[in-house]
This record gives sequence, structure tokens and C-alpha cells, in this order.
Amino acid sequence: MFKIHCLNPISQVGLKNLKADYQLTDNVNEAEGILVRSASMHEMDLPDGLLAVARAGAGTNNIPLDKCAEKGIVVFNTPGANANGVKELVVAGMLLAARDVVGGIEWVKGNKGDENIAKTAEKEKKNFAGTELLGKKLGVIGLGAIGVKVANVGVSLGMEVYGYDPYLSVNAAWNLSRSVKHVLNVEDIYAECDYITVHVPLLDSTKEMINADAISKMKDGVVILNFARDLLANEKDVLEGLKSGKVARYVSDFPNPTTAGAEGCIVIPHLGASTEESEDNCAIMAVEEIMDYLENGNIRNSVNYPACDMGVCAQAGRVAIFHKNIANMITKFTALFGDKGINISDLTNKSRGDVAYTMLDVESAPTGDIIAALEKIDGVFRARIVK
Repeated sequence: MFKIHCLNPISQVGLKNLKADYQLTDNVNEAEGILVRSASMHEMDLPDGLLAVARAGAGTNNIPLDKCAEKGIVVFNTPGANANGVKELVVAGMLLAARDVVGGIEWVKGNKGDENIAKTAEKEKKNFAGTELLGKKLGVIGLGAIGVKVANVGVSLGMEVYGYDPYLSVNAAWNLSRSVKHVLNVEDIYAECDYITVHVPLLDSTKEMINADAISKMKDGVVILNFARDLLANEKDVLEGLKSGKVARYVSDFPNPTTAGAEGCIVIPHLGASTEESEDNCAIMAVEEIMDYLENGNIRNSVNYPACDMGVCAQAGRVAIFHKNIANMITKFTALFGDKGINISDLTNKSRGDVAYTMLDVESAPTGDIIAALEKIDGVFRARIVK
């Protein structure tokens, strides 16, 4: 029986996929798996028995990834599960920036007592007139699951779309419209595009990438859209760009004291993935990932350990080992099994940065003393019997 704890409300559409040998628990200290959305785990004392954390969403800034890696706790996310919901809101953001719909609605509310409001509106509507998206240039920075969808819908809207991603995956390339112009320098997007939307993860290399220097290279009257992470933009620099007229609109899905109510900012209350469909899709994927890992040791969509898949174990047993990515580890593992008289029928080893993951299928059922011996090897974080 595997015990799962939910740190946030998780869609029942996903939870109902948990098999009969899974039990939801209110006690996090007895959980082998945690499902989480936005709750911060940085101050948590991680339970000794915790094996996996699955984030029902893409961002994992609320999870201590390095701490989890050192404890042999796999952290999963659900890339692409909420992509369509975010894509649709980005389109809404572009339309809100192009046409002063919000201002027009507020004008109507403010004049609700005017018996001749229809006639008055015909005189006033010029104050809310805008432009169309058709024919405008859209720059998409980051062509992951969301960025590809945004780029493709931009093409469908008749925009001239430029895409930038130095790490474009083969899968993303296959899904990207051939009409998207793939540029090799982000400054080409700054120089050419009327609308610029950012869809990259928050890393040291991307933090505040939209700053005064980047804005200075953009076209006058540019619209900047940020539905990825607020810290991707130096928002004080963005406000200066709005004051000078260099930036026409800044559309963000992340309310904060800097942008809330600021002139030229259209700030949405973090609605990007807040659709029933997105929440259901994220929950379904998170549950599938955590079950495959707990039952089979397979890792898919982890953010702190490498992908690794050995399918369902057909042998007597399977052992998973989390360890430092250093030389001679496999030799030590196989020697230990050899000393115990246990034959290894299959083995796979994958690494990611400073950490590595090894799975071994064995012809004799592994025991606790094997795990204890493995964990005494210098450089091993954790070992566990999968089967």
C-alpha cells in the first residue's frame, strides 16, 4: 500500500486514477508520495519515507530540488498539461493590449445611468480604438510546450511569427508551424517584433532577461507579455519603458505591488493554467508519473533526476539507486551483488549534472541487507527495493 498526501487540493479527475493499493493520507509524515500545486515546501521537514513529489503544473520554484535530490526524492512536473489554457490566455492578453477593451468596459460601467448611453458610446468609442493583430509581428521567446502553441496560434491569426529557442527539442520542432521563422539571436526578436511573449523557465540565466538593455533594443510601441514567471522581467525597467512610451503595454499574469494598477500594465490574477481542463490534465499526468515511479522505478518528467525507463520488471526483483555522478559507482554496485551471489539480468544508468540514477533487475529477490550495504557506499544518497 502506497500512501499519498496532497499539499493542495488536487483535481478528483486525477486522484480517481490512483489504483486500489494507493491510499490518500492527511498525515504528510507517513506519505511516500506528495502531490502539490503552489504550496511552498522549502521550509518543510521532508519525511524520511518520502520517495517522490509530483507538481501538478510546470513550475517547481516552490520545491527544494537540490535538497530532494540529495535525499533521493524524485521531483516530477507536468510539462504541457496546462499548455492550451496558458496559450488561450496569452491570445486574450494580446487582444486586450491591442484593443482597449478593459477601458471601454469600465467606461460603460461608469455611464450606466446615461439613458442615451448608446448614442454617447458612438461618440466616445474612438477613445478606446486599437489595432488588429493581423499582419503584426509576434516574437515568441522559448519554444517549449506552451511557446509552440502560442507561435502556431499566432500564425493562425495572420501574424508574422518569429521564434527563438537555443534548446529547441526535436519534438517541439515537429509540432512547430513551418511558417514560424526560427531566429538564432534573441535580439532579432527585440528589433523586429510588435508583440513579444516570453515562455522560458526561471533560471539564473533568464532572471530579469527583460530589462532596460533588452527594452532599448525593442521597437517603439512594443507590447511585452509575461505569462511564464514575473521574475523574468525587471518590472521597474518595464515601468520606465511604459513612461517613456517605448513600451505600449505590459501584460502580466503575476500581480505584485510593482505592476498592480500601474499605468500601461494589464495585470491578470495568475489565471494562466486556472482552467478546469488544465487542472484535470495536470492532476492526471502527476498521478501517472508518481505511480509509474513508485511501482516500477521509472522516471519521466523529473526536474532533479534523469529520465529512465525499464518498463515493468519481469525478474524476481528490481533495485533503484540514487547517487553522485562520479566514476566507478557501477563497478561497486555490481561487485556488491556479485558478493551476495545475486545475478543481475539487466541494468541501466542515467545521469543529470551531479546526480545519477541506476536501476538493476535481479534474478533473486533483494533484501534489506542489500539496501543497507548499498547505502554505505560513499556517494550513494539512497537505495530502495522497487520489487
